Amino acid sequence: MQTLAGKKILLGISGGIAAYKCAELTRRLIERGAEVRVVMTKAAEAFITPLTMQAVSGKPVSDSLFDPAAEASMGHIELAKWADLVLLAPATADLIARVSAGMGNDLLSTLVLATDAPVAVSPAMNQQMYRNVATQENLVTLERRGYTIWGPDAGEQACGDVGPGRMLDPMELVHRCEDFFGPKPLEGKRVLLTAGPTREALDPVRYLSNHSSGKMGFAIAQAAVKLGAKVTLVAGPVTLATPAGVQRIDVISAVDMHQTVMSHAASHDIFIGCAAVADYRPESIAEHKIKKTAENDNLVITMVKNPDIVASVGAMTENRPFTVGFAAETQDVEKYARDKLLKKNLDMICANDVSIAGQGFNSNDNALTIYGRDCEQSLPLASKAQLAQSLMLLINNKL
Repeated sequence: MQTLAGKKILLGISGGIAAYKCAELTRRLIERGAEVRVVMTKAAEAFITPLTMQAVSGKPVSDSLFDPAAEASMGHIELAKWADLVLLAPATADLIARVSAGMGNDLLSTLVLATDAPVAVSPAMNQQMYRNVATQENLVTLERRGYTIWGPDAGEQACGDVGPGRMLDPMELVHRCEDFFGPKPLEGKRVLLTAGPTREALDPVRYLSNHSSGKMGFAIAQAAVKLGAKVTLVAGPVTLATPAGVQRIDVISAVDMHQTVMSHAASHDIFIGCAAVADYRPESIAEHKIKKTAENDNLVITMVKNPDIVASVGAMTENRPFTVGFAAETQDVEKYARDKLLKKNLDMICANDVSIAGQGFNSNDNALTIYGRDCEQSLPLASKAQLAQSLMLLINNKL
């Protein structure tokens, strides 16, 4: 079945033992109608020959940044413009590190810089190398930039170790390519979401805020785009890069965020309140910096409630979007989450225990329990990118 008919896939092979699987991977992609061009690093040629890959792909293999046979000696630009998808498989720890750093010291890393096609990365390395903090941080960086990570698998490795780091099997990668080019479940849907903290000013130099990094909300925005949605992201003060294809609106305070959300909510199909919005703000903001004095050891600040953004959307009577809230709790997580679900008239709420080290605020990982009017589902600890994908698919199933 020609499930990939007309698709142009650029296969980038780096120097790992799993490179031997690329001959079958190429053949299976071509069977399904794809046109495959192959780029190899010099290290990859120690594991599988360019002649083999040329034979199975039916196309010349590229391996040099300065190939005089390439169009105007600009092979990296030529190939970068040609591809519908760049698939890095196997992607070694070295290749992942170089791509993460933005290096262009060989043909493969340079064309990744030069392409505007989506890039999928299939990690393959020793389990200890995969678990190394540098590799994990590099993968998080790539995910944040919009790269898709496929794998790795776990099991026995060529070195005798057992653990995560095996490249996905060729047919699994073929299926991932089919899914990538297949129908998008959120095609035509508009998603509005909030992310990050808010800042509530005390005086011209001080503010009240919280530890939210915005990573979960940005991951959800990225996942929604990949599933075909048009996304508007209302972001509090964070330094994260805007995911590709996302319309971003920056705000500072809870009042700003509330006004922005309410002016956009009716034109969207889904609203996700992922921001950690301050519940209270100072009743008044000092005109000048508040000074410490010798006469007074205490500072009394009167606080007033901020508008409840997710409850305001939940209370809409016309053009109300499917409304999803977040409950970041430190105790009695289920109780507080279910109470919010009912009191704020939500369709779904995502609860997480931020008192657990390694998940929630400022972490790259998270675990969620999803509560709905007629459902409950746990999403175990995983990268925020993986959780975001699972969450958006759950929401889509409830629309």
